[in-house]
Parts: sequence; C-alpha cells; structure tokens
Amino acid sequence: MSTSSNGGLAFIAMNRFGLGAHRGDKSPGDPKGWLIGQFNAYESKPAPMTALPPSANIFVTYREDSANIRAMPEAQRAQARQELRKRGSKLYETEIGARTLVAVTSQAPFVERLVHFWANHFAISADEPLETALAGSFEREAIRPHVLGRFEDMLLAVEQHPAMLLYLNQNRSIGPNSIRAKRAAEKDPTHKLGINENLAREILELHTLGVRTGYSQKDVTQFAFAMTGWTIVGQDGNEEAQAGTFEFRPQLHEPGPRTILGKTYDQKGADQAEALLRDVARSKATATHIATKLARHFVADSPSASLVGQLQSAFLKSGGDLPTVYRALVNSPEAWGPEASKFKTPWEWSVSALRALGAPPEQTTNIADTLKQLGQPVWRPQSPAGYDDLGASWAAPDALIRRVEVAQRLARKADPTLDARAAASALLGPSLSKTTATEIARAESPATAIALLLVSPEFQRR
Repeated sequence: MSTSSNGGLAFIAMNRFGLGAHRGDKSPGDPKGWLIGQFNAYESKPAPMTALPPSANIFVTYREDSANIRAMPEAQRAQARQELRKRGSKLYETEIGARTLVAVTSQAPFVERLVHFWANHFAISADEPLETALAGSFEREAIRPHVLGRFEDMLLAVEQHPAMLLYLNQNRSIGPNSIRAKRAAEKDPTHKLGINENLAREILELHTLGVRTGYSQKDVTQFAFAMTGWTIVGQDGNEEAQAGTFEFRPQLHEPGPRTILGKTYDQKGADQAEALLRDVARSKATATHIATKLARHFVADSPSASLVGQLQSAFLKSGGDLPTVYRALVNSPEAWGPEASKFKTPWEWSVSALRALGAPPEQTTNIADTLKQLGQPVWRPQSPAGYDDLGASWAAPDALIRRVEVAQRLARKADPTLDARAAASALLGPSLSKTTATEIARAESPATAIALLLVSPEFQRR
C-alpha cells in the first residue's frame, strides 16, 4: 500500500477505478497502464466460483424439489417449502461470499468493479425463492464472461438467462395468435393467453435506450410480441435435455412482422427479437445511456457533457466494444480530477475496508448480513432499475451510524499489528487530511484508530 511517485494518480487508480488498495500491495507506478493491463489479468471464472452450480442445475433441482412437495400430504408441505427456501438462501449466501472473496483478493479490481457495475445495470432482485437461488449464477454466467466483450453480446446473454426471464415473467409471455393460444382457445374460449410486456419495457427503458428517448407504448407492445417464444427448457416440468436453459418455442410466438422504432422486422421466429436487440444495442441513444451511467459511476454524480460525449463516441465508433469504452474513460483527463466526488455505496465501502485490512477469507462468508444491515443487500435492489448510484442515497445520518458499527466490528477482528497511522497514509495518500490524521493518532486504542480510518470522510469517498 505504499505510495508511489505518481502520488495522487495511483490513489485515484486504486480507489476510483478499482476496489481500494489491498494491504501489502504496492501502488502502481503507471496508474493508467495498471488499469488497462488488468484486461489481461481478469479471470471470468475465478477459483472461489468454480465449484458453484450452473443455473441449469439450480433450476432443475428447484423444479424437482417443488414437484416432490406438491406430491406430499398437505400437512407436510409448509415445512418442506420452508426447507426449500432455506436451501436457496444458503446458496445465495455462499454466492455472495464467493463474490466478496473474489473482490477482496482480485488482482484485476478495475474489471471486478465493472462486473459489479453491469450486474447492477442489468439488475434482477432475488425476492422469490428461485430468483434467490439463481442470482449468483446470473452474474457468473451472463455478466462475467462478457464484461470485456461487446455490449450486444452481454445484452443477449442477459436477456436469455433463466434468471432474467423468470424475474420479468418473460417465460409466461404467449402470443395471443400463436399456435399455443389458438389451441387453448379451442379447449376453452374464455381462457385467453397473452403477452407480458415487462422484459420488453425494461430492455428499452433501463438496459438500452433509456427513459424518454423516443420509443412509445406501441413500440413496447410490438417488442413484446417479437419476444414471445423466449422461454426456459423444462419450465412446465417436462423431462427434457438441457432443462433450465434458454430456448425459443415457435408455438408460443406471435406470427407476423413487427414495426418498432420506425423499422419493420419481418424475420421469422427467434431471429426477430434478436435482430431488434442488436439494433437497439448499437443505437446512439443506447450509447448515450451507457456512457452516462459509466461516467456517473466512476467520475461524478452529475458527469459533464464532454465526458459523456467521449464515452458515447468510443461506444459508437467501436460498435459497442466495451474495452474501447473503458480505455476512453481511463484516458479522459476528467476522470482523474483530484476531488473524490463519489461517495461509496455500502458494497464498495465494505469491499474496500476488507481489502484495506487484508481480511482473511473467512471474513467474507458472513458479509450478506453486513450488507443487509448497511442497506444494500446483494442482488436485492427491489427494482429492475438496480441500486442508485448517487451519493445522496447512501449518506443519510442513520446509514453513517451503521457504517460506524460495522467499522468497529471489522476493527476488532483486524490484525493487531496493523498500524492505523501508517495504513492511513498508504490508503488515502495525498487526500489524507490533517484532521483525520490527528484523530487516528489520538485514538484511545489500535482498534479505535482502525475504525476511525474506515469511517473517515476520505475513506468513504473515491
């Protein structure tokens, strides 16, 4: 954690772009080169995650357990459902522990931060039992492999993942004039099947174009028609190969061409929605939306038009190549301003604290409860919009009190040989104020000094 001749730039690289300095690490001598070099050091399947189950296995196991419960005598079902929820919650906590351990130990913290950024951009909320079990696999399978690829490939992987299909009810969307709907009407004319617009709306509003970008309710409806047939293998309990994975079912698809955003899509079957997805992924509105969110996340709550323009241009010229956009961010002088204007979210603060203390792996296993206490439970934003990325949302007095409580717990578990005064200088660099340095030096105990460091204004910003 020693400072380098680059002083403030090294501090910015580790904290604003990365996840905070790790105890024992040296500050990068070439901050920009260090960040870009992480593209080669990043592991899409890091060791702590290799033993975690794929989403298909999670889905099939849950489906089979649910079927067994339905076959039980009614008196036994409530207890069995409770046990099923407990197993899902246990996997959820295990996934969070693995995610945290990777973040705390990563040698590619810039890319790991980007993983967290995209997981929040394409947010699901683990509020139902199956969503709870699938939340970690969604990030592992749809986000991590594509974080250094093209935006449209990540977009397609996200929208076809079982977790997203379930979360936004796309797996139950059926074209009213589809083969399935007509057969159902023949059996019971009063039972009418129809579309669900949730996924189509969130793709346009949150995932790609952004709000107030010119699309209409008619566009949403037509997009929802185009996406009918996107579902999950085996969701009806059928014993099928590849159960728990994405599939397109023609019998659910609404026939006919779709006109969306002024363009007509006359492709057949699954190609129709995929063609539309790829078009919106490359659009100027999407480039602006993504550029704004990246600039807001890394630089300022209200990023400048010039910075957003630089990132938008990189996105459009590269066809949505994400590393090109990241390089434009790293190479922008605005991103290296001396003022730490971003206030850390509870997740960011917790990870940076664990990295600063050189916390052992066992301290990451119970992090789920800590993040719940701090107001940001992992993968549970309660909204497809994800967690807010504005400082005002996280800096309320009661939230800061909870950080003090967590900081005290972390300090009690910290290495007793850790010198908070030396750590403050190494972690905070030139941003360390005389006031904070004095408070740490005058602390009544080593643990109190560490806690003061973790809740100092400088440590809580990046």
